[in-house]
Amino acid sequence: MTDAWSFFLFAAFVDNMPLTLFLGLCTFLALSRRTESAIGLGIAMTGVLGVTVPLNHLIYQGLLAPGTWAWAGQPDLDLSYLSLIAFIGVIAATVQLLEMLLDRFFPAIHAAFGVFLPLLTVQCAILAGSLFMVERNYTLGQSTIFGLGSGVGFAVAVVMLSAIRTRLAYADLPAGLRGLGIAFILTGLMSLGFASFAQMAAAP
Repeated sequence: MTDAWSFFLFAAFVDNMPLTLFLGLCTFLALSRRTESAIGLGIAMTGVLGVTVPLNHLIYQGLLAPGTWAWAGQPDLDLSYLSLIAFIGVIAATVQLLEMLLDRFFPAIHAAFGVFLPLLTVQCAILAGSLFMVERNYTLGQSTIFGLGSGVGFAVAVVMLSAIRTRLAYADLPAGLRGLGIAFILTGLMSLGFASFAQMAAAP
């Protein structure tokens, strides 16, 4: 249990998608202007990553990995070159299902996303979760924890940024820093803070 919790914290804070790996910054910046939108994005990212990473693990290990078809007399068959297409297909189906559920049961959150919800299909942070799973050779359990941890880490980061930006909406900022200008500065400062987690994890 301790190892699982440590792995979850590592995925959420040390390997934080937007602030440590700089992935998914498009929606991270675009939907961090309002806390409600940021919370919705965080929930959506957690749900999509939590589903797609373990599901893509099963698809990769069961169908695409080298040697998977040895039982069928094809030990040298390697379909790993199809992994990118398979992963994107799974992500697209999951996002489509999420959009249908939000439209049906949570129309306010669906409306808050606007055009950004379908864009989760091509969200680099979501695809990166599955690619990291393959590159690091995670087990199914590790893939599940990594997906959930990455989503929670993204949610924490975007909600933190939205809270600061909401507060700064009433600040007397110079004209050049209003809007995305101050958002980029805040993201950089938050990234420095999250970089300290990596140093803590590397310490003996």
